[in-house]
Amino acid sequence: MKGFILSFRSEFYKTRKTAAFWSAIILPLAICILLFFGFFSHSDNLAKQPGAALWFQFSGAILGVMGSLLLPMLIVFIAYSVNNIEHKAETWKTLFTLPISKFSVYSAKYLYALFLVILCLALFLLFTLGFGNLLAVVKPTLKFNEYHMESFLAQIYLKLLLSSLGILSIQFLLSLLFRDFLKPMGIGFAATIVGVILAGTGWQYAYLYPYSHAMLTVKSMHSAKGGNDQAMPQLAVDLFTKDIWVSLAVAVGVFIIGYFIILKKSVK
Repeated sequence: MKGFILSFRSEFYKTRKTAAFWSAIILPLAICILLFFGFFSHSDNLAKQPGAALWFQFSGAILGVMGSLLLPMLIVFIAYSVNNIEHKAETWKTLFTLPISKFSVYSAKYLYALFLVILCLALFLLFTLGFGNLLAVVKPTLKFNEYHMESFLAQIYLKLLLSSLGILSIQFLLSLLFRDFLKPMGIGFAATIVGVILAGTGWQYAYLYPYSHAMLTVKSMHSAKGGNDQAMPQLAVDLFTKDIWVSLAVAVGVFIIGYFIILKKSVK
């Protein structure tokens, strides 16, 4: 356990000044600020809408931009960046000569990449709620304060996190196998585009394709409303759908494969 903590802390110090670390923070802030000013500048046109509709438009716009394309690509970039540090400095062999188990080193790298994804999604949630409520203060005509969907958004972002685990494991493995930039990033970008197309066209087997899972989660937000009162809809999230189970299975399976690859790399 001590070896894992040391390895995890080392990952933080190695990446805290990199684009991967700061993109997980700046991206949520930038997107939410843009949406905030968009709603602020069009407040006269939005003033007649009920609070629930405003929240769905505000949070849905953020999720639509982030969940369908930006989040998968951010995961691709994070997975590449965490392992590229060792590739670039050629320190894999040195890393595995340390008195720390190989599993501790490998799992710390993986969980640090996961930590950056969690950080990004948590900030998206906090900034969405924060800027939405700020709009109600600076523009009282926007009735954001008449409706609360904190619990619903928290469940959506949790589902989005679970849906991203399969992509993270695959891209983490690719970044172990390839030291150059083009292969893992190119494969990840192409796979994400295919996933968006499959999920967007409603292909019935899209749930089997990990790069479709983020967009399937975003689409589930629009089908989560229930009841007849559209001003105050009752919201429910089916957290563990079949695409989430596939994502978890892929994440675990590819994580194990990656560990055995590390074991072979370490003896070279």
